[in-house]
Amino acid sequence: MAKIEHIPYYSNTLGRNINVEVTGHWGHPIVMFPSSGGQYTQNTDFGLTGAVMQFVEAGRIKLYNVETLDMLSFYHNHMITEEKIHNYELYMQFLRNEMIPYIQGECNTHRVAVAGVSFGGFHAANTAFRFPDLVSHLIAMSGAFNIRGMAQLSDDMRIYYNCPDEFMQHEEGWKYDHMQIVLGTSDWDICRDKNLHMSGILNAKGIDHWYDEKKWTPHDWPLWKMMFPEYIDRFF
Repeated sequence: MAKIEHIPYYSNTLGRNINVEVTGHWGHPIVMFPSSGGQYTQNTDFGLTGAVMQFVEAGRIKLYNVETLDMLSFYHNHMITEEKIHNYELYMQFLRNEMIPYIQGECNTHRVAVAGVSFGGFHAANTAFRFPDLVSHLIAMSGAFNIRGMAQLSDDMRIYYNCPDEFMQHEEGWKYDHMQIVLGTSDWDICRDKNLHMSGILNAKGIDHWYDEKKWTPHDWPLWKMMFPEYIDRFF
């Protein structure tokens, strides 16, 4: 039976606790994010964790489901854009300078994997593409890659640096040679075009990745529970 812990990790960067659900005893660490505004337990509550439990119990992977600040940033409807991007940028610094180093030390590994569905796929992709030296694998399922729609009328450059489909057009492809990348979608997925566009950017940069398009399945948990075990079994 897999070990499950709930940890209130205190972040000096954020000045608050960030809740983390840790599933497994050992294995390659995967930092997982919930979809838009979801609780840190969402991936477990909706069966995504359970879909890969055999790999957790076999010691191939260890899951770290991390709380986000969605409701204090891009999903706060009454917050001004400058405050949204300020809070989100602090969250990214928390991941880079605190959460990922903590996991690296606990798992004795140089790099971690990142994964997420829908807006969680955005968090995962943004983390992987901004901090490639810290990330070994990116698993983005039905992800989005741009937040300008939630930051209207802003010319703040911090928006640009949190839109992977913009800043990746100017990155050097060799930085990602070590990374295993999968962009998962389906022909009925509302994010299909976003994933096709992101795949085209990676192709133009010579960045190896797997664009995986399933059939006849909409943007929802059954699609992601079908995808995730396949990706884990292939990469870990």
